[in-house]
Amino acid sequence: MNNLLIAYPKCSTCQKAKKWLEEHNIEFAERHIVDDRPLKEELRKWYLESGLPLKRFFNTSGLKYKELGLKDKLPMMSEEEQLDLLSSDGMLVKRPLFITSSRIYVGFKEKEWSHLES
Repeated sequence: MNNLLIAYPKCSTCQKAKKWLEEHNIEFAERHIVDDRPLKEELRKWYLESGLPLKRFFNTSGLKYKELGLKDKLPMMSEEEQLDLLSSDGMLVKRPLFITSSRIYVGFKEKEWSHLES
């Protein structure tokens, strides 16, 4: 079993994702996004494997994102600077992240996650 759920326990979306995984009998290990935040190299690997824009990995609705004014700053930052920033604080990372051997899921969208069942 190499499925990994990276979540923040108090996040309602993370709670929904965890419940959904349990209801669908999908095994996973859980990791606290703040206490054991994703490392820069992990984030780089997941970003490249996901095929998604790096901006999708940012928690754009989070207080920290807004506090730092990242909406305006991100477009002018290099990929390296963005990865440094993401790895500096788990609260900046979009959650939950669900890592499987074949796919990276950023955020919880039940329709998207339904592919896990097949």
